[in-house]
Formats: sequence, structure tokens, C-alpha cells
Amino acid sequence: MIIPNKEHRIGIFIDVQNLYHSAKNLYGGRVNYGELIKKLTNDRKLVRALGYVVRSDPETGEESFFDALGKAGIELRMKDIQVFPNGVKKADWDVGIAVDAIRMAETLDVIILVSGDGDFIPLVKYLQIGFGKGVEVAAFGKTSSSGLREAADNFIDLDTIPRMVFKSTKASASRNRSK
Repeated sequence: MIIPNKEHRIGIFIDVQNLYHSAKNLYGGRVNYGELIKKLTNDRKLVRALGYVVRSDPETGEESFFDALGKAGIELRMKDIQVFPNGVKKADWDVGIAVDAIRMAETLDVIILVSGDGDFIPLVKYLQIGFGKGVEVAAFGKTSSSGLREAADNFIDLDTIPRMVFKSTKASASRNRSK
């Protein structure tokens, strides 16, 4: 476990797709990114907060979502969704997140990975062993990899943080009607 120190230089790497789908599927809501950054920083020195997003369809209003992320202090890394001839879509940033975390590790004391994706276990171990860095993982505990939680120096369960998710009024009304 990492004991938070006000002198720690931290970098936050947010797998936005992972977080978005977890909040939507678990709670029918969306993540409060301002609260997320505040909780993860925990009075430490934030060097950079990077969010990795995929552009899929400008008609969906995703640009306003991207603007909100920027207003929360998150620097965005964007790429377009890949659509293959057979109709299969691919949109992940795992390699990009790993490369950025490794590239920036020298200037950070603690790397905070915001994702529950077990594919990041080798990255966590490499940052710890290869660079001697503290690695925290923040994700919704109900949908995160148990191996990733165990590999991290500290796991922050977003399920337990008040005001982490804005509940959708539409989803709440639908659930209330079905009771």
C-alpha cells in the first residue's frame, strides 16, 4: 500500500471507455470526472491527467463529453474508431496507455491507472519492478479484474466513493416504474 505523501508527483491515466461502460452498465449513469481527479490526487502533486477516448460518431454529442473531460483537467488522447470490412469495430487504447505510462514514469513517483482491465497487469508489474514506481489502480470493484487489483500497490474502489457517478434521471425513472 502506498502511503499518500503531499510531495508525490502523480500521473493519472484514464481508460475512458472502460470507465464509461462500467458506470453505464452498473449504475445507468456517468462518471463525475471532476470528483475522480480530486479523489485520486488526494492533495498530491498532479503532473498530468490523461484520458484516452475514441471518436465514434460526432452526431452523438460526444464532443460535449470531450469538452467536459477537458474542463475537469483531463488532457485527451483521441483516435477514431476502426471499422473493418466485415463490420467489426475496434477501439482500445491499451498499448497507448502503456506507452505513455512507461514514457512518463521517470518524472512520476506514483502512476494511477484508471481501468479495471486485467490486460494492464504486465504494465503494473513493469512500472513497479522496472522503474520502482508506486502504482495505484482505480476502478469500479464490481467490474475490475481481481488480478489487477492484487498487482496494484493500492486499489481505489470507485464503487465506494460518494458522488462518483451521476445517476441518469432517465434510467432512474425507468427502474422506478418497473418496481
